[in-house]
Amino acid sequence: MEERRTALLVVMDGLGDRPVPDLGGRTPLEAADTPVFDRLAQEGQNGLLYVLGPGRTPGSDTAHLALFGYDPHECYPGRGPLEAQGAGLETRPGDVAFRANFATVDDDLVVLDRRAGRAFTAEEGHALEEAIDGMVIDGVEVRFVHTVEHRGALVLRGDGLSAEITDVDPHETGVRVLACRPKAPGAERTAGIVNRLIREAHERLRGLSVNADREARGLPPANIILLRGQGQHKETPTLPEKYGIRCAVLAGGALYIGTAKYVGMEHIPVEGQTGTIDTDFYAIAKKTIECVRAGYDYVFVHIKATDNAGHDHDHRQKVLAIERTDRMVGKVLRAVGRRTVIAVTGDHTTPVSVGEHTCDPVPLVLWREDIRRDGVYRFSEQDAHRGALQWTTGTDVMPLLLGYAGLLHKFGS
Repeated sequence: MEERRTALLVVMDGLGDRPVPDLGGRTPLEAADTPVFDRLAQEGQNGLLYVLGPGRTPGSDTAHLALFGYDPHECYPGRGPLEAQGAGLETRPGDVAFRANFATVDDDLVVLDRRAGRAFTAEEGHALEEAIDGMVIDGVEVRFVHTVEHRGALVLRGDGLSAEITDVDPHETGVRVLACRPKAPGAERTAGIVNRLIREAHERLRGLSVNADREARGLPPANIILLRGQGQHKETPTLPEKYGIRCAVLAGGALYIGTAKYVGMEHIPVEGQTGTIDTDFYAIAKKTIECVRAGYDYVFVHIKATDNAGHDHDHRQKVLAIERTDRMVGKVLRAVGRRTVIAVTGDHTTPVSVGEHTCDPVPLVLWREDIRRDGVYRFSEQDAHRGALQWTTGTDVMPLLLGYAGLLHKFGS
């Protein structure tokens, strides 16, 4: 029987790109100095990945479900429950969960700043959180947690709730907060609870001393919460249940932690893993090595900085994020390479010229030291399609990794 190895998936969020004139017509991946990734390409197998299928533009949540081997059409609960799990709010069957933003509105509930200035101290976030968490509306409990900057997660817990409701977030400034409306029969009560919640949260938040202090410093007050991405908890077979494997996630963002926890991964905190370009890449490498040596069968490592740079139209930061990830993977390879099977890819393309997700495929490289090589010599969008993996989809990544790691049982006799 083949020796079992650790299956390691490294996802650079928003990795894919299009030619950038300021980089001489190269993509950030082509322009980056990536000796480790190029070595993986030379010694491994390569392909282009349509994460959700040709022509489909992935969200980060659905893309990661696919990369974990799940069909999002069958098991996607909505972004809210995934954010909530990542923020430490465990959801139960029947709960309705939301993404939440602190925002600034005037007396007529017209949105002045959707992010309330974006920056908050830990003390400010805690005070705002306390004002909302624990509210009870029509017998429904409200759980709320502040995560980072202006963001948070909110869960409604009670009987007869429905996620078939509309957002209250207008997604632009200069317009009033939207009324929540039912989208299906039976959702009327939930919509009414959300509308009452928004009004009561506004009354509580605008009277807080923390907001008076922010205004005194010339900062916008966080005097309302905007809810969107609602979804309802679904029971889904986990990776340990499906494959009998022990899984870990190393990530800095609530969505990625939550999506991984949703399918049964254990969150391994890494000090300094912020999700930004200033994240501690060395600490991530060190913790990844510890996970392999501790006997985890599957380890998922998420890097957010590449996507941030794409959304910010910053090709230099994207190149830098790729190069720092390359060095991080090199540290892991030197320490435990022979004990692992490694896949490096992205969850979607975020071109710096566009600043949003697009349908372009992303490069994928699969490596173990004795895999059959395919003759590709560089890890890039242009080179990947010539590899042995050719064109594939997100749900193929998990069986490829687990198969080469000796973690899948033979099918048949």
